[in-house]
Amino acid sequence: MKSPFLELRKFVAPEFVFGVGARHLISRYLLNFGARKVMLVSDDVLYDKTPWVRELEENLKSAGIEYVLFLQVSPNPRSKEVMAGAALFTKEQCKGIVALGGGSVMDCAKGIGIVCANGGNIVDFEGVDKIPHAMPLLVCLPTTSGSASEVSQFSIILNEAKKCKIAIVSKAVVPDTALLDPEVTATMDPYLTACSGMDALTHAIEAFVSNASSPFTDVHAKEAIRLIWGALPRVAADPTDLIARAEMMLGSLQAGLAFSNAILGATHAMAHSLGGFFDLAHGECNAILLGPVVEYNYSAEPEKFAEIGDIIGCDVKGKATAAAGSELCRHIEAFRRRVGVGKTLTELGVSRSDIAKLVGAALQDACMATNPKSMVDKDVMAVYEQAL
Repeated sequence: MKSPFLELRKFVAPEFVFGVGARHLISRYLLNFGARKVMLVSDDVLYDKTPWVRELEENLKSAGIEYVLFLQVSPNPRSKEVMAGAALFTKEQCKGIVALGGGSVMDCAKGIGIVCANGGNIVDFEGVDKIPHAMPLLVCLPTTSGSASEVSQFSIILNEAKKCKIAIVSKAVVPDTALLDPEVTATMDPYLTACSGMDALTHAIEAFVSNASSPFTDVHAKEAIRLIWGALPRVAADPTDLIARAEMMLGSLQAGLAFSNAILGATHAMAHSLGGFFDLAHGECNAILLGPVVEYNYSAEPEKFAEIGDIIGCDVKGKATAAAGSELCRHIEAFRRRVGVGKTLTELGVSRSDIAKLVGAALQDACMATNPKSMVDKDVMAVYEQAL
């Protein structure tokens, strides 16, 4: 007897607090954990252009919690930045880490924790379950609705020496607590909002059709697709719409719970290769690649893709597989342009002659293992070419 309800599956998730004002609980949580000195990891943009870092600093000071500020985080966090942060953490004898920012900040904070607990270089931990010792305390406050690093088993770091992104996947990198406050996403600019939202949508779709999906992840993936598809156009039209912002943050959270446990697929594997080689924004790469990858994968999971079509208002029932895949691809492409992500890979500076350089890293990426349909060199090349 075969049933998804009989298959062995695990589900990992941290404690999280969701809602307006959640960020103000940071000191209470740190004191409960016994963390009297922490490293606050953020970035220059958040420090210079938003009130969130200084607000958090005041919160820590009022509670008598010492902190060290680390802001040297790039949009694609570098291994050298992780190592610099780990050196500062050790020098200052910090006892925990607070990450305030988007996926890059949270992934860098995870990398810092990994190195502080295990030594070595962050690039040594690439792959699945390669972290022998638990990280220091990590509390995340996301300022974007996209990466869901605040609840995931992933950390993505740019290996500058090889010009590629590495995926570190382990229960050890799941944060201890996440404080999700939709108010802090209101300072995102429109393009970051759109790219982050498309990243979250990609998480949900890839988790739903992943060959490691389960009833436990499917429920979160489908709800994430529904929330994001409805809320992202509203945020694009009115960035001050706090309810839509909250729905986007909830959609990103649901997608994170899904993909952290079902993993992802070819869109992310190819985006990691692309972003690593050209230093491009991750969400933007996912947005451009999602439609073509869906079209390629459709024949492997036609029932699930048809269910996605129902959620997003694209009726493909009764159509031949190839036609249905093409129609769903067009629908997703139209959506990403509607919310403001209209560029092609060509417009980002990628040419046909570059594609051969990207294929190897994409095929070796950990996310490729759970893609619903196997890929070889020519398949990856064809999808990249479709996205040019």
